[in-house]
Amino acid sequence: MKLEHNFSNQAIDAFIKISALAVLVLWCFSILKPFLLLMIWGGIIATAIYPIVAFCSKKTRVSESKVSIILTIIGVLLLLIPLVALSTGIYTSGTELFLGYQDGTIAIPKPKASMQEWPIIGNEAYSFMSLASSNLESLLFKYSAEVKVVASKAASIVGSLGGGFIQFIISTIIAGVFMANAAKCERAFILVSNRLTGAHGEELTKLSKTTIRSVVQGVIGVAVIQTMMAGLGMAVIGIPAPALGLWIFLVLVFAIIQLPPILVLLPIIFYVFSVDTTTSGVLFAVWCVLVSSSDAVLKPILLSRGSHIPMIVILLGALGGMAMSGIVGLFVGAVVLSLTYQLFTVWLNNEAEESSDSINN
Repeated sequence: MKLEHNFSNQAIDAFIKISALAVLVLWCFSILKPFLLLMIWGGIIATAIYPIVAFCSKKTRVSESKVSIILTIIGVLLLLIPLVALSTGIYTSGTELFLGYQDGTIAIPKPKASMQEWPIIGNEAYSFMSLASSNLESLLFKYSAEVKVVASKAASIVGSLGGGFIQFIISTIIAGVFMANAAKCERAFILVSNRLTGAHGEELTKLSKTTIRSVVQGVIGVAVIQTMMAGLGMAVIGIPAPALGLWIFLVLVFAIIQLPPILVLLPIIFYVFSVDTTTSGVLFAVWCVLVSSSDAVLKPILLSRGSHIPMIVILLGALGGMAMSGIVGLFVGAVVLSLTYQLFTVWLNNEAEESSDSINN
């Protein structure tokens, strides 16, 4: 009876402790939940660019914390520039469009007759552009429902882009804090990993760092470069700011999920051929082909990093992350799912090796 009584007391005591710990963990999670995604993305950024901090600190003999602050300020400024440009461009274009519509001075260029020769959509596109150039008000009235849907979607995407830039700025600041305390953060990660996996914490930490840097440099890095090149080409050719922001976002998505950006640039190429000179169209088409095929050159420069992760893993991670958390989730999802895949693969290999050793013995 005494043993049963002691067992009951110990079980109740353990239940109370576990419940209190669970409540505390859940409470902390609820507090940090609004910042969790930004902290994860900040940690990914810090892990990816920390080698640059270490290199600059070694060469300049400046402390890593100061180098981290300088890089963080540069990163924030680089993010503020496109955010301000996007906001200014949308405001200016929107104002001009509204005033032009009121004054009746909006002039849409007439399409070239060669547009009718486009495959599948040629005749419909030519009719649409002809009506837009001759009687815009009639076109808007005819397609008023579709225009409202498109405008709503465009406003949502633009708002998401603006919010994404703000989230990137916050994540960059968080990354700066992580990099300034890199040694402490790594030590904490190793201790947690050791607690969860036994004595493999340091190995898992090293594998995690390698995988994150591989995906960021070999997949996301290449995608960002391709997006910048595509955005530069569209800006030079004169694509309006709202459409420019939308297409830059689409190019980024396609590049991250490992699809050729030329697929999303084709409508822009057709548009340029229909409203600009043939020379401009050809030059822009050639530029788009170069942008789309640039990963064949960029990935070898980056030592083919990230290429060992299956494309389907990156695709599911990027699309699932974007569906769950917007533009930041596009990046975080690809990295987190790739890291999970890599850790899971190592775990399976270790289990197979241990089974093989036990059989041999």
